[in-house]
Amino acid sequence: MTGNDNSNIDDPDLELIKARKMKALKDQFVSKEKEKKTREQNELHQKKSASVDGASERDFLLRCLYDRGNEVLDLAEKQFPFQTKVIIKRLNELIRYGEISKISGGDLLSVYRSLGLNIRINTNISISDHGETISFSEKLKQSRDLDVN
Repeated sequence: MTGNDNSNIDDPDLELIKARKMKALKDQFVSKEKEKKTREQNELHQKKSASVDGASERDFLLRCLYDRGNEVLDLAEKQFPFQTKVIIKRLNELIRYGEISKISGGDLLSVYRSLGLNIRINTNISISDHGETISFSEKLKQSRDLDVN
């Protein structure tokens, strides 16, 4: 063995420098891992928020609508597009917070009417007469014809 090999092994200052460098590398590695994790969480959050924007917000709400709720929503979007975007956003918030789970078409219509937005809906009254379904106006015509005869 040479004197240099022995001095490298036994030199306490050299060991201290090596330990400091190892600690610095370890800290650098940990901080890079934290940055990577934070970046991944931000990307995941952005994907979630992007999936809830625009048409996706509408799709999210559609999954919670039942009993002709989608028809009411379509009519509302045609008649009140700006207001409907705001209402969709707010309803989605309520759904996410667990305040609402499902919304029927009638409930959605009530929401719009309570806000002063009267959505015009085409309604048809049908009557089943002797196994045949006819409109109410047609039934009135038939009864009028019977009264005349």
